[in-house]
Order: sequence, then structure tokens, then C-alpha cells
Amino acid sequence: MFLFPFSDDNPTKNKPLITYCLIGICCFIFLWQFTLPPGLFRSAVYNFGVVPASLLGSKEGYLPATITIFTSMFMHGGWLHLIGNMVFLWIFGDNVEDSMGRVKFIIFYLLAGIAAAYTQALIDPSSEIPMIGASGAIAGVLGAYLLLHPKANVNVLLWIIIFITVIRVPASIVLGFWIISQFFYLGVASTGEGGVAYFAHIGGFIAGMALIPFFKDAGPRPLKLEISTCRS
Repeated sequence: MFLFPFSDDNPTKNKPLITYCLIGICCFIFLWQFTLPPGLFRSAVYNFGVVPASLLGSKEGYLPATITIFTSMFMHGGWLHLIGNMVFLWIFGDNVEDSMGRVKFIIFYLLAGIAAAYTQALIDPSSEIPMIGASGAIAGVLGAYLLLHPKANVNVLLWIIIFITVIRVPASIVLGFWIISQFFYLGVASTGEGGVAYFAHIGGFIAGMALIPFFKDAGPRPLKLEISTCRS
């Protein structure tokens, strides 16, 4: 069985300009990456990706390790990596941005990415394998969306062998299934080898849930009815 969300039925009040910009920057940098010869492509990944051993101070890198946390968020390893991340950001980012405003959304997104990078690094601090991708920061967006709109309908592509259809599923089920699957994949992934940084996904998701109460707008205050009395 294969589940892939591609849209939601959750309109926004404001145009999500920051979400659009993040998608645009990631796509632009990805296209730049693939204009590079194979050798330079690998060098770019190692120089601008997050290397746990560098981040935790046991190895020096090309850039200061803290800077690579941010550069790595805009790089991707392949078309499927990019498309998967950008679709999730497209679906869920607009509503999260709408809930807190543009400036706070930028800060929230970067903090979720930082939490994701450190979670993965602390699990395997001696690793010299670079991490790239927006997955950790986007996982924070997913965690925030789960708390903000658990009952929102998400349109999901359901594929079972040769049967393909589209179904509408509550966000709580879609995102709950996603985070549970990250723990499942941890059980079959090999530690110390290249691949998907599942701990980064989990760390970003938890960070998003923890941060959203501090970042979401309180919403409009109810109008108070003021009554004046006349005394004779």
C-alpha cells in the first residue's frame, strides 16, 4: 500500500509568500546542483551539508558547522527527494505560515531545521556522512499542522498493487501515519550508512509540535459589549 498526500481542503486568509519563496529557493539550488559535474556535486554536498562530526566539534569542515545547518536545508540529493519535500511543504506550509505570520514562520522553520540537524547528529556524533534536504524543517511544519488542524481533510493518492484512487483523510491520520512510519523505518535502516536521516525527521516533528504554542497567533479577540447607564 502506498499513500501520498497531494493537497488539502484547508484555505488560508493570506497568500503564503514565505512558503512559495522557500519552495522557489530549494528548486533553484537543486537546478544549480545538477549543473555541476559529478565531482563538484559531491564536493558541494560535503561542503554545504551538515556533517555530524563537524557539528559536534570533532572534525573541521569547509564552512563553520553551524552555517551548514542552514545551507543544507536548501539542498537535495535527487528529483524524488526534492519533489517529495516540496509537495509536503506546499500542502502544509501555507496554513502553518498563515497561523503565525511571515516573519515568525521563517524563524519557526529555521528552528525546526536546527532541532532536526542536532537530533540526527547527537544520535551518531562521529558520522562523517553529510546530511542535506529540507525534510527536518518540513517535519517541523507537519508537527505544527497536526496540532493546528488535526481534522482538516487531506487528499491522498492511495495505491494498492494495481488499484489507484484518491481519498480524503483527516490530517491527524495522515500525519500520524507519517511520523509512526519514521520509527518503523528506523528499525530496518542501517546505522552509519548513507540514506534517509529518520532521526532528523523525528526531531523536527517534535520541535514543530513544541514550538507552535509559542509561535501561533492568538487570533482575534472577542468584542466586548460596553453598556453605559444614565443616572437621573
